[in-house]
Amino acid sequence: MIRKAALAATLAAAVALPTGAAYADPPPWAPAHGHRAKQAQRYYATDNGIQYWRGDDGRYYCKRGNGTTGLLIGGVAGALAGRAIDTRGSRTTGTILGAAAGALLGREIDRNRSSARCR
Repeated sequence: MIRKAALAATLAAAVALPTGAAYADPPPWAPAHGHRAKQAQRYYATDNGIQYWRGDDGRYYCKRGNGTTGLLIGGVAGALAGRAIDTRGSRTTGTILGAAAGALLGREIDRNRSSARCR
């Protein structure tokens, strides 16, 4: 009986007492300070769709892709090619090696393609 009463009191206290401060974003009309001001980069776009922004030093910087799309597509294509080439046994080795090689190749192709646009 005492355990049930103690458990009920603990649960009531946990529900009734606030657990901490509730953090919320400031309203849109408030000035940005700290992290929000640093993260608010305004991108501009040229006629052909290249995005760029102006840095704190006054120079213009181009938004480049990090190669994730090429990594994923290359990994899948490499795994399928490696599985087709390795015809002996369970074909796990060919699949893993093909996926790794395809992912690296796809990432480099995607990164070089995006850096060629931004000059």
